[in-house]
Amino acid sequence: MNKKYMVSFIAVFGLFLIAWGGVSLGLQWVFGVVIPYLAVLVFAIFFVRKVMGWSRSVVPFAIPTTGGQAKSFPWVRHARFDTPDSRFELLVRMALEILTFRSLFRNTRMKLSGGKLSYQLEIFLWVGALAFHYAFLTVILRHTRFFTEPVPWCVQLLENVDSFFRIEIIYPQFQFGLPAVYLSGFVLLAAVVYLAIRRIVIPSVRYISLASDFFPLLLIFGITFTGIMMRYVTKIDINAAKQLTIGLVTFHPTVPEGIGAIFYIHLFFVSVLLAYFPFSKLMHLAGVFLSPTRNMLASTRAYRHVNPWNYPVKVHTYEEYEDEFREKMVEAGLPVDKPLEASAEAAEKE
Repeated sequence: MNKKYMVSFIAVFGLFLIAWGGVSLGLQWVFGVVIPYLAVLVFAIFFVRKVMGWSRSVVPFAIPTTGGQAKSFPWVRHARFDTPDSRFELLVRMALEILTFRSLFRNTRMKLSGGKLSYQLEIFLWVGALAFHYAFLTVILRHTRFFTEPVPWCVQLLENVDSFFRIEIIYPQFQFGLPAVYLSGFVLLAAVVYLAIRRIVIPSVRYISLASDFFPLLLIFGITFTGIMMRYVTKIDINAAKQLTIGLVTFHPTVPEGIGAIFYIHLFFVSVLLAYFPFSKLMHLAGVFLSPTRNMLASTRAYRHVNPWNYPVKVHTYEEYEDEFREKMVEAGLPVDKPLEASAEAAEKE
């Protein structure tokens, strides 16, 4: 059994027990108010600190990763969005990278089959990553309804689009239905499971995976699973939950009665993920905007990039070296550019 994902699983299960035990002991105020505030504070401080540290990192040379022909002669076709030469081309490249994961789409996997080496597109990884990120974004945007009153029309529109799949059976003798099935929640759950299983099943990926890779995946799985449970299985007082969240954002915290324990477990998972975010690989959310391999022009053919803080260096040329040691070089039998007589005559003329 792989110890790496077992360590992460035990850690997430331990967090579940902590939240469940704390709520059972009547610590709703701690898990509903204190811990969320601390998580947001840790996230804000260390997120800004990490981004500011990156922004201060000086990059004197152009080091963008390129996947095509740079701008050259007029008759040579220029891959504009692979090796951008203008700000507009760079903006398009960044948009393709951020919105469509273009470099991940181009990622290939090497395979040796029958003595022949072949390369395959990692298309399933690309689809899984797209599904994960866009489903997660949709879930986050939907949850803004719990922090706003009235709910913005754009959030209501997003909910209507996300919940178009509806199950409802109504007969006089039998009634069954789900108010609205949000597809983003189930897509997010499936994507997390796929990304986690991929790290376990594929040997090459399992070899380079660490416990820090499994922990956020399992934590997001816990967040998604408890959220789905709250909506479709274990019902909670949604009005009381919104009263708590509104109190948090307005800095008038209150903990209403009647909110189920699963809500506090869900909120605790979210708080842990938020506090863990600045110290994890999840910081690629901000790093992709500040990566010099992505946000720089491929202009090394047009401009010479010189390190601006190079200090002046006194150069000792070979001519100066020979003038200093010519006699010793001749005595040692080493060849010289100027014989002793010529150097003496040049010295007399000076």
